[in-house]
Amino acid sequence: MLSSARPWLLHTRSLWPGLALPLLIMLGATFLSEHYGGPQLLYALLFGLAFHFLHQDARCRPGIEFCARTLLRIGVALLGARITLAQIGQLGIGPLATAVIAIASAIALGAWLARRLGLSIDFGLLCGAAVSICGASAALAVAAVMPKTPDNERHTLLTVVGVTGLSTLAMIAYPLLARVLRLDDTGAGIFLGGTIHDVAQVVGAGLMMSHETGDVAVIVKLFRVTLLVPVVAVLAWYWRRRGSPDGAAGRRTPLLPFFLVGFMTLVLANSLGVVTPRLNEALGQVSRVCLVVAIAALGIKTSFEELVKLGWRPMALMLVETLWLVLIFVVYLCVFR
Repeated sequence: MLSSARPWLLHTRSLWPGLALPLLIMLGATFLSEHYGGPQLLYALLFGLAFHFLHQDARCRPGIEFCARTLLRIGVALLGARITLAQIGQLGIGPLATAVIAIASAIALGAWLARRLGLSIDFGLLCGAAVSICGASAALAVAAVMPKTPDNERHTLLTVVGVTGLSTLAMIAYPLLARVLRLDDTGAGIFLGGTIHDVAQVVGAGLMMSHETGDVAVIVKLFRVTLLVPVVAVLAWYWRRRGSPDGAAGRRTPLLPFFLVGFMTLVLANSLGVVTPRLNEALGQVSRVCLVVAIAALGIKTSFEELVKLGWRPMALMLVETLWLVLIFVVYLCVFR
């Protein structure tokens, strides 16, 4: 029995040097976020970039890769514990249809505009999903099924930085815009939940206005999060079908990744009442830890110098997609609602 456990112990021991650093970065990022404010994921990313040199160390690389891939998928899967089908059904068809249109059109706009700006279509699809669904979490989920290239890894990190920054600005500016538009509590919640990228910023912006606005905003936002499943599945199919010149990418990318199956399973379990409130909270905390550790590991893998070389075009792309979301929901709330 001891001999059968030895390979597992050796594997775990090989992961530890590279696993310890992202865990320490997660703790530091959490401390800064809780005591001084600011986005936890962004802190983790920036700290990770500062330790890029350790990715060249053969002892650290296996653990870093484990965090950037396996923990990333676990974190995304556990997001499903926050959502129930009943929450989504309370919204009615109007906001749901608008959210679907906004997400599909933002992703298409991202692919089209990326070509016009001299960027890759893959980057446009990644940005479109991140901006229109759930910010950094969506970027990480899409990155999990993207072809594994150095450019795509840099693009993932840049997308996380950009979408987190824009989401933080939106948390401040969008409640003011909702008041200028004279939206009621429900309308303001639909607007905030439909346009702000990250869940944490949606909660903050909604509660700045009222508790009812905050509740509606969170439900709209969680519906956008559920759309992560079909979007990532379609993108995985696209990249699998396109493949690479040698066909290897098609074999590596599953049609429906296991972490999306886990996501949907948790949504159904939560809808049926199988997931208790205490377990729900625990799974949410584990998901957050996994995502923060994963983004720290992605930061370690990425050179800040290479990010800077990407220039202004990626940020322009994300800004246009962000404004496009705002336009769609303003038209719905002011014209069709």
